[in-house]
Amino acid sequence: MLPTLSHRTVWRSAFWALLVITVWMSLVPVEQVPNAFHFWDKAQHALGFAALAGLGLLAYPGRSRTVVAGLLLLGVGIECAQALSGWRQGDWQDWVADAVGIALGAGAYICLKRCK
Repeated sequence: MLPTLSHRTVWRSAFWALLVITVWMSLVPVEQVPNAFHFWDKAQHALGFAALAGLGLLAYPGRSRTVVAGLLLLGVGIECAQALSGWRQGDWQDWVADAVGIALGAGAYICLKRCK
């Protein structure tokens, strides 16, 4: 009999997979980003970080402050890495969009938790 995965394992796997994809897409040259992701930059940041926040909070429900703080630091790290890359551009407004996305994702998580 095969072992079954717990919900938490699935959420954690999805969270870390999305985090790796997000970092990769944030740091490769723009020409290498799939065309499906060529829409308003701030919306990309907000949507991506909303998904990361929601998945992160589902994966680590007892560590909400750590998840939120970690994602905020990730956003800063990505912008700094982009500024240093030579092929991307760091932008503090992108970090603000990340923070808005984190707030939206956390809000959705809280709503889901309360509606249970």
